[in-house]
Amino acid sequence: MPDDAPSSPVLRLLTAPLDYLGGWVLYILEHIGAAVWLFFDTIVWIGRGIATRKTRLGKRAIVAQVVRIGVRSIFIVALVSGCVGLILALQMAPPLEELGQKDKVANIVGVAVLRELGPLIGAIVLTGFAGASIAAEIGTMVVSEEVEALEATALNPIRFLVVPRITATVLSMTALAVIADVVSIVAALGICVLVLDIPYATFMSNLYSQAKQVDFVTGVAKGTVFGLLIGVIACLNGLKVAGGAAGVGRATTGTVVQCIVAIVIADLAFTAVFYALKLV
Repeated sequence: MPDDAPSSPVLRLLTAPLDYLGGWVLYILEHIGAAVWLFFDTIVWIGRGIATRKTRLGKRAIVAQVVRIGVRSIFIVALVSGCVGLILALQMAPPLEELGQKDKVANIVGVAVLRELGPLIGAIVLTGFAGASIAAEIGTMVVSEEVEALEATALNPIRFLVVPRITATVLSMTALAVIADVVSIVAALGICVLVLDIPYATFMSNLYSQAKQVDFVTGVAKGTVFGLLIGVIACLNGLKVAGGAAGVGRATTGTVVQCIVAIVIADLAFTAVFYALKLV
């Protein structure tokens, strides 16, 4: 149909949403493909570092990143997790008291924290604390041509920039998930004993009767995967920076949004799998 046909504007109006949607789908698929490729490239370098002495993993760089990403975020993760534990206990006590089951606060807090809120809250906090920082740091290196300088001297950027950061986010998030669990439950215990008049022995008895080892293990496994997602997405966005300082800003913002979306979707997938396996 010629462009000047009367119906062509109508057709363009009808196809514009499809073009826009198709463009977004292609962008998302391209981004996911690049993230998967970066992940496997990282695994290859880690495997080579473990299997051969010629390839070094850079243990000092990994330790430095663990300190910067994990150790320095312990306080903020503990603070947020403690507040979540207090909120859960205070919110659940009134409706349970109406049913004569106020002592069951421990049951709800234990399951909610170990299965979901511990790793989820820790991952969201780590995204803002470290994910954005990683993207901005690598993006600045790209803008200042430091990455090109590495490649010019035959040094692989994945090995020297990505591997330490992804390894650090995985290790840090695994440990932070445990810290978030402990702090949330201790905070709930404290408010139950001091304010809600629930005896310590009753709280601990109900907690142990409801929360199982599988709840803790699945929560920590979620934390490990969430850390992997944060590291891969942050490093990928940093390496893809273009457009100077404005590009660094876009990469930082995009990292936070994409990490949170990926974490929530991964959490949903975990929950669906665990439900199918009768683990929840």
